[in-house]
Amino acid sequence: MTVNVETQRKNDKDSYYYEDDSNVDTYFSDDRIDIPQTETTGFSFRKLWAFTGPGFLMSIAYLDPGNIESDLQSGAIAQYRLLWVLFISTILGFVMQCLSSKLGVVTGLHLAEMCYRQYKKVPRLITWIMIEIAVIGSDMQEVIGTAIAIYLLSNKVIPLWAGCLITIVDTFTFLFLDKYGLRKLELFFSLLIGIMGVTFGYEYIVTAPPSGEVSKGLFVPWCSNCNSDILLQAVGVVGAVIMPHNLYLHSALVKSRNIDRKKPEKISEANFYYAIESALALIISLIINIFVVSVFASGMYGKTNNELLDMCKNQSDSMYDMAKEEFDVKPYNFLKL
Repeated sequence: MTVNVETQRKNDKDSYYYEDDSNVDTYFSDDRIDIPQTETTGFSFRKLWAFTGPGFLMSIAYLDPGNIESDLQSGAIAQYRLLWVLFISTILGFVMQCLSSKLGVVTGLHLAEMCYRQYKKVPRLITWIMIEIAVIGSDMQEVIGTAIAIYLLSNKVIPLWAGCLITIVDTFTFLFLDKYGLRKLELFFSLLIGIMGVTFGYEYIVTAPPSGEVSKGLFVPWCSNCNSDILLQAVGVVGAVIMPHNLYLHSALVKSRNIDRKKPEKISEANFYYAIESALALIISLIINIFVVSVFASGMYGKTNNELLDMCKNQSDSMYDMAKEEFDVKPYNFLKL
């Protein structure tokens, strides 16, 4: 009788860590990517390529309009002094994303499913409401920010309300892209990240901010002569990088790979390659964010409206006319507009 009880306890413990969801209709349950088997036991680029994808989909959240807006404000307000906050926040984000991916790999459940199974009804509902509010708050700035970008890029031809509608439509379009194949979706978003890297990298090269100041701001955790506005912006940088909903996303994306969770060595292998892939994706996103901060720090920090207008006038008359419509020609600081 004692043996049977101990066996039952062991089985209950094992079932807690491993969830056999082969008969459960959940996200990615019908479209999983097989991991190639190699004869060698060391590092394999074939396996890394098979595991590559979820991390880059996740890293899009580190490059969304909210992050770009936070970067440009950080550069315009504090110049290069908050780059170390961005750097450390990205490291903390990497740690959180690794924990999120491990949850999905080890249990076979994403974070929402795990909360549903482990929490009682009241804390479960509170968690759900909090996350819904966070998603709504995040999406509002994304929709409005994209609408403003479309408005500016179209030279005011597309009004803000039309830009919001376009953003909503393309959001649902992206949601249905995975129906054409998960790898195609991952490749598409990787292409978008590559385009951002090339364009912002070009701006960085053209602007040519001082490398010494950029390096100092990135690796020296200090902020001299920082006021309350800069402190508030530092909090905004952390909030823009570390996002709770991204943890739910990453824990679900890692389920897209066909991993034999009954074998501990396969779980360790998956965690290893997912950590490498997440690190590569976040390094790329960090570099792009550094580009944005540095460009705006070089071009906008400490500039008045008149100085900005003079810069536009030196570029072209049409740019100068557009700038006059946006800014009052007063000797106020650009950041006070």
